[in-house]
Amino acid sequence: MITTIISPCGILGYGFPLASLEAAMTQSPDAIVVDAGSTDAGPHKLGAGTAIVSRRAAKKDLSALMHSARSAGIPLLVGSSGGSGARKHTQWTLDIVREIAREMDWQPKLAVIWADIPDEAILQALEAGRIEKMSPNVPDLTPESLAQTNGVVAQMGVEPILQALDEKPDIILCGRAYDPAPFAAIGIARGHDPALCYHMGKILECGTLCAEPGTAKDVMLGRLDDTGFEVWAADPRRRCTPVSVAAHTFYEKDHPYLLKGPGILLDLSGCAFTQAAEGRVRVTGSRVSHPAYAIKLEGARRVAYRTFVLAGIRDPLLISRLEEVEAGVERSVREYYSDIPPESYEIRFVHYGLDGVMGEQEPDRSLPHEIGLMFEIIADTQEKADAICATTRSAYLHYGYPGRKSTAGNLAFPFAPSDISFGAVYAFSVYHLMYVDSPTAFFPVEWMEV
Repeated sequence: MITTIISPCGILGYGFPLASLEAAMTQSPDAIVVDAGSTDAGPHKLGAGTAIVSRRAAKKDLSALMHSARSAGIPLLVGSSGGSGARKHTQWTLDIVREIAREMDWQPKLAVIWADIPDEAILQALEAGRIEKMSPNVPDLTPESLAQTNGVVAQMGVEPILQALDEKPDIILCGRAYDPAPFAAIGIARGHDPALCYHMGKILECGTLCAEPGTAKDVMLGRLDDTGFEVWAADPRRRCTPVSVAAHTFYEKDHPYLLKGPGILLDLSGCAFTQAAEGRVRVTGSRVSHPAYAIKLEGARRVAYRTFVLAGIRDPLLISRLEEVEAGVERSVREYYSDIPPESYEIRFVHYGLDGVMGEQEPDRSLPHEIGLMFEIIADTQEKADAICATTRSAYLHYGYPGRKSTAGNLAFPFAPSDISFGAVYAFSVYHLMYVDSPTAFFPVEWMEV
């Protein structure tokens, strides 16, 4: 048995060259699978219920993929629909699919696998001791923090996707899913070694990020057989090498060769990566075991509001006194707003060009000739964040310091208005594992009319 899977891009809506998709479709694929989500950007999209990409971009990608899948008579699978995979995100994707289907005059057999976990089930698992933190930095999960959370999703494994595949669908929209799971499900459904299926899914879910030059915006192919799999880019200008593919195996992992997922532990310590042909790599030796089944829970709650300013600093005297000046600015702002509880807001300064990326861990502290300054106010209301930000900006703009030669202003603003009201700030309130008896119980498959 040989199974070929197309991965058009790293995230649905990132885009891909149509020429690459056309080239991939000549390889007799058995499925098109695309990941649509991630928590890489933090908790905001999940908490706010917004998508990672624009509706225009998602529709553009989906339209091309739906036309290709229909023409070839193969299924199209979308993982973590809408970005975070909650009901609101999945419904957003479903609405786009329905719109495209109407434009195509097509009535596909469509399955939606929801991934929202009821609070009652989480509380029962918490009381039974079946929930644990993903890391020590995660806050404790309590009934109170759960009540403040804007809904909880869980990463589904392959099992509910396999249930849907049994019914021969045209399209499957998954809620939040373990990134490799939709890819792995195709191979497992066709009788391949699950270890190879999961490993190939791990590589394919990022598009051609494992190629040279790498990008998440181009089409990747994977082909499973009885003893291994091969991966290659649809565009021959992107070449997979043993090093590039092996390096991507280390991507987003907390262990060099063990990869945990829902009900699995993938062991890549015995893998071999060989050049199968120009631009193609063959992988063998993946192994999998099945520990107690746990699903990862994700939930976010609103914790504050943000207002921020972007500006530039060119004065070498000011750059040499940044910490002193900013301490003075913050002191003057807090004195002015002595009526506001000091613990209800934060003032943060970030210096791009000096230590804006690594902060206190930056080893090179040599002073640059200019700095991009970003400062933000985090407060418990938007009105408070806006007011404190405006005062901070004006205090910084006109703050006097020894040696200053001009009173025209310390900051250069790239646009007006300078103060940007960001809105709500979210934090992960649920980032835990929940041990379950059934891998499908919390992931209902619903067949939808188009």
